[in-house]
Amino acid sequence: MLSGEMRAAEPETRWIADKLRQRFGDVPLSRSDPVATLVQTILSQNTNDVNRDRAYAALLDRFGTLERVAAADPAEIAKAIRVGGLQREKSERIKAVLERILVECEALDLSFLGDLPLDQGLAWLLASPGVGKKTAGIVLLFSFGRPYFPADTHVKRVLTRFGLLEGQGDPHDRLNALLPKDAPFLRRLHLHLIRLGRETCHPREPECEDCPLEARCEKVGVLSPVAVGGTERR
Repeated sequence: MLSGEMRAAEPETRWIADKLRQRFGDVPLSRSDPVATLVQTILSQNTNDVNRDRAYAALLDRFGTLERVAAADPAEIAKAIRVGGLQREKSERIKAVLERILVECEALDLSFLGDLPLDQGLAWLLASPGVGKKTAGIVLLFSFGRPYFPADTHVKRVLTRFGLLEGQGDPHDRLNALLPKDAPFLRRLHLHLIRLGRETCHPREPECEDCPLEARCEKVGVLSPVAVGGTERR
């Protein structure tokens, strides 16, 4: 087990990436609009992709453009994105983020982030209200092809069970210090780990027998199917 130390990361993550690529195939490498990606990622917080997409579609249906969203009352934004949940908090974050971009960039244009050193681009995004390392990482990786790895709950769960992460704390600094600085690799690994977490490595009752990583997985924190009194762990 971990004993307070992570297993050697790069050889293991290369093996994980190969196994997941064999299972799920390749992923498209097209880049997304950074402002839209930022708004969509805020909408994705504490909900699923279906509700995120429905909320974003409702937002544009109601206001037409993100410029009009930036000028709107937060209460009206909240009504439009209600399907995504936490609409009051998300509406305030979205408005504040869009207003900041307009003030500092004079347009809803984040293209300058592609010209900044990675750490400066990350710092700029993290200074926005409601933007954490996962959200910033998604914008940098998927909109600009910058090698920063975002980790959501699925990613963290899979890698913790595998033995690459400890269960506590934000995993971003540790993972980004150890993973290769290879944006296509990181993009594919991120999407494949999320898919594995959704389809196989569930929070409860993971389907370990159908997992392509089972041969090397330490199953940290996974309950045994024959647990006595619900306390035995593998």
